[in-house]
Amino acid sequence: MTHRRMLIGALAASPALLALPAAAQEAPFPNRPVRILLAFAPGGGTDLIARTLGSAMQGVLGQPVVVENRPGAGGNIATEAAATARPDGYTVLMGNHGPMSVNVSLFRNMRIDPERALEPIGLVADAPLVVVVGPRSRAQTMSELLAEIRAANGNITYGSASNGSASHLAAALMLQMAGLQAEHVPFRGAAPALTDVVAGHLHFMVTTLPSVIGLINGGQVRPIAVTGEARMAVLPNVPPVAETIPGYKATAWYGLLVPRGTPAPVRERLFAAMRQALSDPEVIRRLRDEGAEPSTMDGEAFARLIRWERERWATVIRQANITVD
Repeated sequence: MTHRRMLIGALAASPALLALPAAAQEAPFPNRPVRILLAFAPGGGTDLIARTLGSAMQGVLGQPVVVENRPGAGGNIATEAAATARPDGYTVLMGNHGPMSVNVSLFRNMRIDPERALEPIGLVADAPLVVVVGPRSRAQTMSELLAEIRAANGNITYGSASNGSASHLAAALMLQMAGLQAEHVPFRGAAPALTDVVAGHLHFMVTTLPSVIGLINGGQVRPIAVTGEARMAVLPNVPPVAETIPGYKATAWYGLLVPRGTPAPVRERLFAAMRQALSDPEVIRRLRDEGAEPSTMDGEAFARLIRWERERWATVIRQANITVD
């Protein structure tokens, strides 16, 4: 009995000893699966990028990394779900330029401000688009396409995946910087828009590489420019738009973000895992096959990119009077 009382007294006098068993049970992050929320349906280019990255990251983190698709509302559903999740690092958003930088200018009643509700981990990849023409256009170069548009006095049509999509905004920016006008025809997805380009109903389109590479290889459309700052490895003979319109750049980017308030050590662990995954040659190859260039941009630089994109696309949207249904 005396020994028991002495032991109880010692424990009472040492709170750290009482806390030891609970603390010992806590494992460092992560000690359970991590999920990546994605604003797009399975099977697309963004889905492939997210799953390729997640598969490589789980080998680094030592826990499963599960991609969860939550499409809808222009990406706002997945973005809101991530922003309102517990800030513990186990819910990560694969954000892109639409939900993070464009939607605040397109949607009037967004329930969150993604820039304030989410903290950037790092940029995963940057994906230029491709300017293509079909039989309706005789243009072989960007200069020739601009000359056609100028000569038509606005009586030229171009397609896009939807109002406010990356393909729409990239074309609108191109026209604004060139001081030209053309008629926009929105579709529900890139595939039906490209069908009309191939059929000769539309003059041109700006679209993602995965959506059009088969048509390019089949000779059904001609690629005349890419929207990044440099040529793409898969299209080495196609120059950037910027060679004709200096300063032009319009890309679709993808990056990881977490709910604001996620502890710094957890954010650092996720960034380290992301960066290590993106150094894997197989990951690099798969991303480049999708027309995406892997990035090493950290959270601070990614935050500046989001802010810059938000400001410039707000101007483009206002000047082009772009609205969503």
